[in-house]
Amino acid sequence: MDKVVVSVGGSVLIPGNDDAKYIGALANMLKEVSDTVQVAVVVGGGKMSRYYSETAKELGGTLYQLDELGIGITRVNAKLLTVALGDISNSEIPLKAEECARMSAPGKVVVMGGTEPGHTTDAVAAMIAKELKADRIVNASNVDAVYSDDPRKNPDAKRFSKMTIAELKEVVYDDHDAGKSCVFDPLGVRIAMEENIDLFMVNGRDIEELRNAILGNEIKGTFVDSH
Repeated sequence: MDKVVVSVGGSVLIPGNDDAKYIGALANMLKEVSDTVQVAVVVGGGKMSRYYSETAKELGGTLYQLDELGIGITRVNAKLLTVALGDISNSEIPLKAEECARMSAPGKVVVMGGTEPGHTTDAVAAMIAKELKADRIVNASNVDAVYSDDPRKNPDAKRFSKMTIAELKEVVYDDHDAGKSCVFDPLGVRIAMEENIDLFMVNGRDIEELRNAILGNEIKGTFVDSH
């Protein structure tokens, strides 16, 4: 049975657009695929996380404190998904990647949020994937593929349907800032490179696309070959 780690951005889970309907559909799909693949899910913070980070920044908070607040929101979001998953999921949210990997089992969907300041959702997903010896990481974001630049700002940005992980490394950037997002976290890319874990980059709000990525089928997004 393949092992898969799914990184679900907060902007995908709770953008304020029929969120309960989407989370319910996501949970139903995860239940279905759990018969075929072993799945662990990491959930991001999204706009609520950014709201707390920005408010704390105005109040003079340090980067570490901003990150702590963001992590708290990711764990609330993770709990929201476990509510939809019911008995198939965990009642307590793991605080570390190793703990999530230990809790993972066939037929179960383990969900967690952030771990510690400096580690993004993508990086945590890669850490879990390393511990699980996962076959692939699925990055479910609010962008449908990897582009050479932000397609919302640059209409001439090149879209990739397939690329190597070395090419992906050229696209991502290295700085860390609370609440900031990029195509995939550089630390996550490095771990995936070292562990030879393929990446599937998809639009997380497209449930069928997400299902195909989790199952390792052909996708409309970007397949990143780690080998």
